[in-house]
Amino acid sequence: MELVDSARIKAGPGCNCMAGRVVFEPRRALWWVGHGLGGLAALTLFPSLAGLAAFLALTALTICAGHSVGMHRLLIHRAFTTPLWLERLLVWLGTLVGMAGPFGMIRAHDMRDWHQRQSTCPPHPAHEAGFFRDGYWQLMCRYQLTHPPRLEIEPQVARDRFYRLIERTWMAQQLPLAAALWLLGGWGLVLWGICLRVWVSLTMHWLVGHFCHRSGHQGWHIAGLPVQGYNLPGWSLLTFGENWHGNHHAFPHSARLGLETGQLDPGYWLIRCLAALGLATNIHLPASQPPRPGLTRLPGTPAE
Repeated sequence: MELVDSARIKAGPGCNCMAGRVVFEPRRALWWVGHGLGGLAALTLFPSLAGLAAFLALTALTICAGHSVGMHRLLIHRAFTTPLWLERLLVWLGTLVGMAGPFGMIRAHDMRDWHQRQSTCPPHPAHEAGFFRDGYWQLMCRYQLTHPPRLEIEPQVARDRFYRLIERTWMAQQLPLAAALWLLGGWGLVLWGICLRVWVSLTMHWLVGHFCHRSGHQGWHIAGLPVQGYNLPGWSLLTFGENWHGNHHAFPHSARLGLETGQLDPGYWLIRCLAALGLATNIHLPASQPPRPGLTRLPGTPAE
């Protein structure tokens, strides 16, 4: 299935990307703060090597296989193809990151992308606020347009019963994993493997998004757009390749984000492993589609 980025967003008459306001979301704020307090309890009341191991393993699994590969490169961009059972598994792992369900992730991503492709972009989706204000906006608020565009998710996703279920219950999807952790190691393991993991994942996702739209290495420039993407060398193993955001802006259809020599991309390594097992096909690379209008190569070679 081929998708042109932002094709899901349909802007009708009267739609204005600048006519909106930042709205505080209490449930979202409580979700972030609550997991932060649980994570603090894990560090102070239940310090353990088993907890650290659970945190590291589950963070790597959910961020790499779930968010980067399943949600971002597969569900949102359709940069490669997998059997439906594996796609659902990867998307479910992405839901465990704790940001949103599959429809919510598509909506948040495509609306931000749509804003950044306009001639002007509001400060919220552009990450143009100061560091602390942007953190507050991204972690506890949403940008509400007066006349928003319509989101049309492709029918094979929108009508999928599994996706509809986890969209309705995305917060509760932590409970089966929490029960398994409790059986293995009690409340300490739950706080390490759920609360600390979710808080760190949410906070790191914002940090990467903030800095990848502010400054860094820029290998490519897209003329006429108010928001550019930047690469953050040195963050590859922490973000599983999502730090190469300048490359992603240039080639949003590509399953490979680390394009230059030395640009490590663990998410793409996983896709290549799936391909070796016959579980990933139709893998898109930068040359798989024509260049974006206005795309130009900038001089300089990044270092990892």
